[in-house]
Amino acid sequence: MLQQQQALRVLIIQREMELLERLTKGVENSAPTPVKLSEADIDKLAAKLFVFGFDGKGTEPAAHARRLIDKGFGGVILFARNIENPKQVAELCANLKLEAADRPLLIMIDQEGGRVARLGPPFSKIPAARVLSEASKPEVAAASAGKILGRELRAVNIDLDAAPVMDVDTNPDNPVIGSRSFSRSPEVVAAMGCSLIREMQRQGVAACAKHFPGHGDTSKDSHLELPTLAHDLPRLQQVELPPFQAAADAGVAAIMLAHVTVPALDRRAGVPAPGALPASMSAGALRYLRRDIGYDGVAITDDLEMGALKEWGIEKVVVSGLSAGVDMFLVCHTEEVQLRAHRAVVEAVLTGAVSQARLLEAARRVDTLMADFVRPPTTKLHIVGSRDHAAAVANILAASKVMRGKGEPAEEADPTDYRR
Repeated sequence: MLQQQQALRVLIIQREMELLERLTKGVENSAPTPVKLSEADIDKLAAKLFVFGFDGKGTEPAAHARRLIDKGFGGVILFARNIENPKQVAELCANLKLEAADRPLLIMIDQEGGRVARLGPPFSKIPAARVLSEASKPEVAAASAGKILGRELRAVNIDLDAAPVMDVDTNPDNPVIGSRSFSRSPEVVAAMGCSLIREMQRQGVAACAKHFPGHGDTSKDSHLELPTLAHDLPRLQQVELPPFQAAADAGVAAIMLAHVTVPALDRRAGVPAPGALPASMSAGALRYLRRDIGYDGVAITDDLEMGALKEWGIEKVVVSGLSAGVDMFLVCHTEEVQLRAHRAVVEAVLTGAVSQARLLEAARRVDTLMADFVRPPTTKLHIVGSRDHAAAVANILAASKVMRGKGEPAEEADPTDYRR
């Protein structure tokens, strides 16, 4: 029965993608008859671009979640506020997917390891990225972490993990990255991040490299205020950008855009420094990602309710982001804000502020991601916190302890826990 459901969902996605490809091709080739989508079509396509969060535990979707799924929103992100135990998580995710009926619903979570882990025991406790880098064979340790994360998330019906962090930790005063980064070396970050990405995706869970184009050398926390990455382009190309190039080359399913201004990328796109926008809204940042790095996967924003974006209203943020090349938006908390964001995209396309071709392109990328990684519900709870996983984590820690000459690092506060 599950195989039949999966086959049906894949067929539906394939048909949607074929339609989107035909429509997009018509626009790109300047066909005599322009693409004309109805308002209902635009509404449906726009909804697919949004991932929402909601309050509430238990196994049944909250009313908030049901309303947005029924409206066609493309995905759900889980937080600690939604988590009780593996069985409950698996059943909640299964019921969220079933609520979407015959269309795929992407379920994602932040499970990096270390201090950013929404899923606590009995899920395996993956060490922080910096601890992995101190193992005797860092890339093997990263691959092992990716395998465990992928297997355990897949076991509870989660399709995408917002990991790994591909930021290079070059600023000791950075309040938000630190041990979440593999290293101060871009080469180490690239190699270890790609090892984790490949192994996680082999387990059937999409990885998401973050926070493009780099959050490592900033001194502000974008959860609270807007940071700036002030380096010139040669420096960015030497330090911050290579890990994202490597992730793109490794086939990462998604890349998350930071709420960080990067004036060098905007200047390159002809935008003066005073007009620099956060990368999540910036044509300069997206142009570099698409044209220079050559990435054609899903570009997804960090949460749009973060403090870094308080200068702009949600409508400005999503319209600017979609126009720039964003494909998917995280709006993690408030239903009213989520609905306003969706309506803003619909209105922008109806009025021509955003082209139908751009909407179709974003929807095509989201459909591809879903076809590759969204799966029907299953139950494999024996995988969670298994002995094999515990042994693998112990080996990582043992190897890292030898190099550190001390015990397991002290617990650090979760910097993303500003509004769980």
